[in-house]
Amino acid sequence: MRPIFAEEHELFRSSFRDFVDNEMKPRFDEWEQAGIMDRQVYADAAKYGFIGFNFPEKYGGAGTVDFRFNTIVAEELARANLGGAGNGIGLVNDITTPYFLEYCNDEQAERWMPGLAAGELISAIAMTEPGTGSDLAGIQSTAVRDGDDWILNGAKTFITNGINSDLVIVVCRTNPEAQRSAMSLLIVERGMPGFERGRNLAKIGQHSADTAELSFSDVRVPQANVLGEEGKAMEYLAFNLAQERLSIGIMGMAVAQSALDWTVEYVKEREAFGQPIAKFQNTKFELADIATEVEVTQPFMDKSVIDLNAGELTPAKAAMAKLWGSELQNRVTDRCLQLFGGYGYMAEYPIATAFVDARISTIYGGTSEIMKTIISKDVLA
Repeated sequence: MRPIFAEEHELFRSSFRDFVDNEMKPRFDEWEQAGIMDRQVYADAAKYGFIGFNFPEKYGGAGTVDFRFNTIVAEELARANLGGAGNGIGLVNDITTPYFLEYCNDEQAERWMPGLAAGELISAIAMTEPGTGSDLAGIQSTAVRDGDDWILNGAKTFITNGINSDLVIVVCRTNPEAQRSAMSLLIVERGMPGFERGRNLAKIGQHSADTAELSFSDVRVPQANVLGEEGKAMEYLAFNLAQERLSIGIMGMAVAQSALDWTVEYVKEREAFGQPIAKFQNTKFELADIATEVEVTQPFMDKSVIDLNAGELTPAKAAMAKLWGSELQNRVTDRCLQLFGGYGYMAEYPIATAFVDARISTIYGGTSEIMKTIISKDVLA
C-alpha cells in the first residue's frame, strides 16, 4: 500500500477491482466492436459507489471529495486495460463532475445531481471545435440572448461521451465584444430541438469511448441552464483543467506500470535462441530503464494528488503531470510492445491495445506543446 492511501482506500480498490473484473472486463470486447460502452454500466457503477461518489449525500452521492478515490479508479481501469471504457468513466468522475459541484445553483443541483449521482444522467463537456483545438480563445460557437433563453449555434467535435451523454456542458461565446469574459457555459440537454449528434467517430484506439460531432442549430437553451455566472467560462475552465490534466497524467502513469507488469511476465515465459528473452542484456536494460522511469514518476503523481486535495495544485504542476504522464505512457507502451516482438502487434495481446489507446493522451486535455508553454511561463516568471 502506497503512503498516500489508507485502509478505506484499499477497501474501495478491492471492491472496484471486483466490479471491473466481473462487470466490465467480460464485456469490453463487445463495447470495443460497437464503438460505445453500454450506458447501463454507469448506473451499475453508481449503485456500488464507483461513480457519483463526489456528489452530496442528499443527492445520492457519498459526499466524498477525495481525489485518491479517483486515482484508484484510474489505476484499476489501467490494470484491466480498459482504455476506452476508462476514458468514459474518467470523464464523468474527474472532468465533468467538478463543474456541477462547483457551479450548480440550488435549483440546478436539485434538477441534475440525483440523476448524475445515480449514473442515470451521463455528462460530457464540449470545448473542441472543428477549427479550434487547444486554443480555447478561438471558440466560435455563439449564444445570443432572447428573453429568458439563449439561442445557441455552432459545432463541436471529438466529444467523449458525445453519443451517450444526456447533459452536455457547452463552451460558447455569449459576449462577442469581450475578451476573457466572452465565454459562458450552457447545459444542453438530450432532446432539445436543434441539438444534433453526428456520427460516432472512428478512432485508431479507445474504441469503446463514444466520441462524436455535435451540432447546435438555433437551440433554445433556458437561462436556468447557464452554469455559474455568465462570462466566466474561461475562469472556470482554468480552475478545472488542472484536475483534468492530473487525471490524464495519472492514467498515463498507471498504464505504464501495467505495461511493465505484462512485459515482465511475458519475457520470462517467451523463449528465443534457446532461452527466455528475459536473459538477454537488451531486455534487462530496457526493463531497467522503464522500471526506473515508473518508480521515480509515482511519488510526483502521488504528491500532486495530495496537493489537489489541499487546493494547492498549480496549473504548471498539473501541466507537468499531464506532460510527463502522457509522454511516459507512450514511451513505455512503445518499448514494451517491442519486447513482445511480433506478438505485440497482435490485438489479442494487451500491449497492442494499450499502445494504440495511449496515442491520444499527448493530445487531448491540451497537447504536450501547450503543456510545455504553460510550464515555461511558470519557469520564466
